[in-house]
Amino acid sequence: MSEYSNNQERRSITTQVVDGLQSVIGTERSETADARLGLALCFIAGAVNAGGFLAVGQYTSHMSGVISALADNLALGAVHLMLNGLGAAIAFILGAACSAFLIHWGRRHRAYGQYAFPLVVEAILLLAFGLVGSLYSHRAFFVPVAIPLLCFIMGLQNAIITKISQARIRTTHLTGMITDLGIELGKLFYWNRTMTVPTGRVVADRAKLSLLCSLLGAFFTGGLAGAYGFHFIGFAAVLPLAVLLLILAGVPLALGRGKIIDHEQRT
Repeated sequence: MSEYSNNQERRSITTQVVDGLQSVIGTERSETADARLGLALCFIAGAVNAGGFLAVGQYTSHMSGVISALADNLALGAVHLMLNGLGAAIAFILGAACSAFLIHWGRRHRAYGQYAFPLVVEAILLLAFGLVGSLYSHRAFFVPVAIPLLCFIMGLQNAIITKISQARIRTTHLTGMITDLGIELGKLFYWNRTMTVPTGRVVADRAKLSLLCSLLGAFFTGGLAGAYGFHFIGFAAVLPLAVLLLILAGVPLALGRGKIIDHEQRT
């Protein structure tokens, strides 16, 4: 094979990779693109949640336990712990608000990489969490900074995929996904004794079932990676996660320099 053919093949592969990355976070959305982005973010959320637990002794990707603990501590008069829980919840809310602000700002200015902005912020904050690790030996200073930071990151990330997918996909908590999985399994194994019934046949959404299993698998795999990563290399484990986010965000931002979208999307 000639050198020219080799160069053409390499360009073709590079173009395919760039087009694939562009579709994942680009302004033109599809269910496939949403699913791919959801898988990547589920992996990251699982890694941050599991690794963060080893660092701060608390899961930060979901707020159910935080709000319950907040109520318990308030009832028990543990004001200090109640304030910590309140700070975590507020940080999560602010993270989601920041994500929505960035996306809508991008839409208002018709930015081609509008969905990439929150991913860049998340990557920067993950690197900041890695730097905060220098305070790890001083728990009195480390924990009050690390927990709200992780909660902010998770709120930011969950709002990204929620906005992009029209709330079809969430990435930082699994309760809703596992519930939906159970519903689809119930429909899958339901016996339609007759072909025609007044209420219609019960049929499972196999595509949704496959997506839910994939998202759960991505979160679990990310959790393993985060736990092992933090255990063996410490806070440096956030580096590959930040790099992944920058790769996802970098392509549409680079291709969209000086470019605007043709119409303003609204949700």
